[in-house]
Amino acid sequence: MALKNSPYLQITLLCILALGQTPVLSATLNERPVLQSGEMASEPLLDGTVFGDPAWAELTPASGFQQIQPDDGSPATQKTEVYVGFLDDALYIGMIAYDDAPDDILVTDSRRDSELGDTDSFQLIIDGLRDGQNGYIFGTNPAGIQYDGQVTREGAGGAMGSGGGGFNLNWDGSWEVATTISDIGWSAEMRIPFSTLRYGRGDIQTWGINFQRNIRRNNEIVFWAPLSKQHKLYRLSEAGSVTGLEPSKLRNLQISPYFLGQSEQAGGVAGTQSSTEVGFDIKYSITPSLTLDATYNTDFAQVEADEQQMNLDRFSLFFKEKRPFFLENAAQFSVGDERAVQMFFSRRIGISSGGDQLPIVGGARLSGKIAGNTNVGFLHMHSEAVAGVAPGNKFTVARVNQELPSRSSIGFMYVGRDGDGSHLVAPGEDKNQTYSVDGRWGIGENLMLEGWAAKTATPGLDGRDEAFSAKAIYNSSEWLNRFEYGQVGEDFNPEAGFLKRSNYRRMTALVLRRIRPKDKWGLLEVRPHISYTSYWDFDGFHETGFLHVDNHWEFRNGYRVDTGMNFTREGVHTAFDIVDGVTIQPGTYDHTEVQVRFNTNKAAPLSLQSVTYVGGQFGGNRIAVKSSVIYRIGDSFRSELTYNYNKYDLPVPGGQFNANLTQLRLSYAFTPKILLQTLVQYNQVKDTLGTNFRFSWLQTANSGFFLVYNEVDERGIGANPRGKEVIIKYSHIFDVFN
Repeated sequence: MALKNSPYLQITLLCILALGQTPVLSATLNERPVLQSGEMASEPLLDGTVFGDPAWAELTPASGFQQIQPDDGSPATQKTEVYVGFLDDALYIGMIAYDDAPDDILVTDSRRDSELGDTDSFQLIIDGLRDGQNGYIFGTNPAGIQYDGQVTREGAGGAMGSGGGGFNLNWDGSWEVATTISDIGWSAEMRIPFSTLRYGRGDIQTWGINFQRNIRRNNEIVFWAPLSKQHKLYRLSEAGSVTGLEPSKLRNLQISPYFLGQSEQAGGVAGTQSSTEVGFDIKYSITPSLTLDATYNTDFAQVEADEQQMNLDRFSLFFKEKRPFFLENAAQFSVGDERAVQMFFSRRIGISSGGDQLPIVGGARLSGKIAGNTNVGFLHMHSEAVAGVAPGNKFTVARVNQELPSRSSIGFMYVGRDGDGSHLVAPGEDKNQTYSVDGRWGIGENLMLEGWAAKTATPGLDGRDEAFSAKAIYNSSEWLNRFEYGQVGEDFNPEAGFLKRSNYRRMTALVLRRIRPKDKWGLLEVRPHISYTSYWDFDGFHETGFLHVDNHWEFRNGYRVDTGMNFTREGVHTAFDIVDGVTIQPGTYDHTEVQVRFNTNKAAPLSLQSVTYVGGQFGGNRIAVKSSVIYRIGDSFRSELTYNYNKYDLPVPGGQFNANLTQLRLSYAFTPKILLQTLVQYNQVKDTLGTNFRFSWLQTANSGFFLVYNEVDERGIGANPRGKEVIIKYSHIFDVFN
C-alpha cells in the first residue's frame, strides 16, 4: 500500500496539526490542599478501628474528597476522613470510609497487590523528597490486603500515554495494615516505617501526598487533591501536601538471609538430585534518600513462572521482570521505549535466552537522590558461566538523572557487559557497551516533549550503531494527541538491553478524544481515536504499516466494548517460519481486519473479557480470539481460565493450522499473607504442559516461607515430565538498628 494518495499521510498530518494547534495551558495549578500532621501521644492498636481510638483524637483529618468519575468534579457521594500522624520510627495513616450502606461494600480479593480498581479501596501516594515526580503508593481494601508500588516520573509511559510504564507494582515495602467493617462503613490503619520511605534531611518536613478512595458499587473514584479525569494518583505535581512531619534520623540496616532446599528430577533419568543453598541480601540507608543494596548467591525460586507466549511473527517477545532484587528503583535505570528499545533490561542478568535461571554470584546497587534533585544509580552484578549455555558475565550500569522544574529532566546512562569468553565468543571480544542520553520537557500542564539517543560498541559491528527517538504528547481532559519518530541502526546492539526489532525508521501518530456523555445509554466515557504506526528500513522498504480506527465505549456499570478496524501492511524481506514447517515468503502483504474487544463488570463474581481479530494476514486469513473467564468466591478464591485461539488459512504449504495456548490460574488466600497459587499452561504449538504451584506465608515484603513445585511435560497432557522440582525456601528480614 503506497503512502502517496493514501489516508496514512493524511492521518499523520492531522496528528501533527493537532499537536501544533492545541493551546498550551498555564502551568499555574489550582491551590492544592494542605494537611497538618502531628506527633501521636500513643501508638494506635492497629486493629483497623480509627473511630474512638484515643491515639487519633488530637489529629485533624483530611476530608472534602472530589470525584473524577463517574461525575467529574462533583463531591464524593460518601464522606472520607484521613488522619496522618507519626512516632519516632514510623508514619501512621488512619482512614474512615463512611458508607450509608455498609452491607453493599464490595470486597473482591485478598491477595497482596491484587487490583484495587475492582473493589472498595483506599490508596495514598507519598512524595517524601517533594520533587513532584517520584513517590510510593500504599493501598488496601476492606479485607486488609497490602498493595504497594513505586512511581517514577509520575508513571510516565504505558499504552496511549495513560501511565504505567513508570509504576512498579512489583516493588514490595515493609509496612503493616489492618482494616475493619462496621455500621458506619469501613476503616483502615497503616504503619509505614520511615525506613521504607525516602525523604530529605530537615528536622521538620513537608511532603507531597494525595489520597484516593474507590466506591466500587457506584463505579466511583474520588481524590483529596482534585485531579483532571485523564490523570491517576501518580500525578504528583498536582498532589496536596502534609506538613509538620518529623521523620526519624535513625540509621537503617536490614539483613535478609535465606535458606533453600531443592529436589530435582530430569525427564528420563531415574532418581533425584538434591541440593541446598544459602545467601543473603543487605540494605543500608546511607542517607534517608540514598540506599545501598548488596546480594550474595542471589536466588529467586519463589517468583512465579513466566507466562508462556506464542511468537507468530518475526520479532522478539518481551517477558516482564519479576525478581525482587531488580525491582526497587527499576525505573531509575530505564531509558528507551518500553517493550521495544530498552538500553538496560535486567532479565539479561541470570536468565538465559531460553528462560532458564543462571547462577548469580552476587552484586550491589546504589540508588537514590543526592544534592536535592539529582537521581543516581549504580549497579554491578556477576553471573557464573554455564557450559554450552552462557558465559560468565559482569554487568555494570551507571545512571545520572537531573530533575528540573515543570516535570522536566535530563539524564545519562552507561551499560556494560564483560564476558569471560567461555561461550561462542573469544575472550577479547566478549564485551558490549551502550551509551545513552535522555530528557523530558514539560510545557504547561498538558504538553510533554521526550527523547533519547544511544550508541553501542560491539566488537565486529562497525556499521550504523546509533538509535534515537523523539515524541510530543498532549494529554488534556478531552484530548490525547501524540506524535513520535525514531530509528534504530542495523548494528545497534544493546546486549544487556532489549531490542524487539532493528534496522528501521519508525513513525507513530495518535489522535484520541475523550467524551463524557450525560445520561446517554448508561455510558461513562466514549473515546474515538485514530492511530498510525509505520516502519521502514534504511533503503525505504516499507516493513510495517498499521492504521487503527477505533472507539472505546465504557459504561457506568463496568462494561466496556471497543469496536475497531485495522488496515495493515507487512513487508517481509527474508522468508521465516511462522510455525515449524510453515514458511512465509518474501513480499508485501496488505490487509484489513476487524477488531472487537469487550469485558463485563470485573467486580462481579463471574466476569468475561475477550478480544477478537478477524481479517487477513500474510496473504491469507486469520481469526484470533483471546478470551478469559474469571470466577471468584468471596475475596478468598479466584480462578481465571484464558484461551488464546489462532486459526490461519495461508496460501503456502501447511498454511492451514491452529496455534492455541491455554492458561489456568487458581488462587486461594487463607489470609492476606498466606496464599496458595497454581498456574497451569498448555502450549499446543510446542505440545508442552507447564505447572507452577506456589505456597507462600509472608512475614513482611518478600520475606517468609515459600513452597514451590514446577513441572514441564514436553509432549503434552499425560506425557512423561521433561523435568520437575520441589523447592523450599525461607527468608527473614533482620532490622539491625530498630
